[in-house]
Amino acid sequence: MNPEKYPELPLVIGKVSHHSIELSWMNAENKPRNGPPERWTRFSVEQMDPKTHTYSTVYMSVFSGLEPRTSYGFRLRVTRASGECSLSPVPSVFTTREIFDLQTDDVDVYDKMGFSPLMVAAQKGFTSLVDILVKHGADINKKDSTGKDSCACFAGHLDTVKYLHNCGSTWQSQDTDSCTPLHWAVDGGHLPVITTVTLENVFFLSLWTPLMRVSTISGNAAVASILLQAGADVNVRDKAGKTPLMVAVLNNHVELVKLLLYGGADHHMKNEVTDYDHYYIHNT
Repeated sequence: MNPEKYPELPLVIGKVSHHSIELSWMNAENKPRNGPPERWTRFSVEQMDPKTHTYSTVYMSVFSGLEPRTSYGFRLRVTRASGECSLSPVPSVFTTREIFDLQTDDVDVYDKMGFSPLMVAAQKGFTSLVDILVKHGADINKKDSTGKDSCACFAGHLDTVKYLHNCGSTWQSQDTDSCTPLHWAVDGGHLPVITTVTLENVFFLSLWTPLMRVSTISGNAAVASILLQAGADVNVRDKAGKTPLMVAVLNNHVELVKLLLYGGADHHMKNEVTDYDHYYIHNT
């Protein structure tokens, strides 16, 4: 007799990990097993062979030793005393990606790129995963080879930035180039993050200020506007004596030049090498 579908008896997918799948099912007839065994309704789980798409009976409800991130197919065969067979629908179940055990493994181990799990989660904005890692002892001050810590400012994920800051991550952290989280946010043009950091009046005595970095690299006028509104020094000089206005002119950041002049940049200022005053008057 050809077995027929039996939709009222589906397999229920339980806990799934990277190496195991748990299955269960409910006897829809909900009848106690009375009488001799040969009169019982029997249930058996069948597993599909992914290559041949044929099924074989397995005698377990928890399948272990499986491959991570792999699809597995199962179905439930119901055989009544009359010999009639019914089959449940076949769910495809994917095992999960293999991850380390937070209870036993080092949560601060570096990958081949020099990033810890917390750094990766922060960069991707996975705040819930960041929370799990921090609660299991991940070091929020651990740094990569360039000196950047887990702060997500350079990736622009505001929720993650706020979470890590509330956990003790500091705005004063510096990488090997003496750049801070504000510099990283400026590089990425992440306006909400920049606004959040500058609301705490986070400015530094470093000659390589975030405003100077905008003038040098991106020329992003929207970013510069936030920095100026928060009190950035528009006439700060770098170690060569150049101001943000001088650098913006040299890099042809036209809109930024206009913004800096509007914001009070002194176009009469000079450095030791070049007289920029004539250039500003005739080119802006």
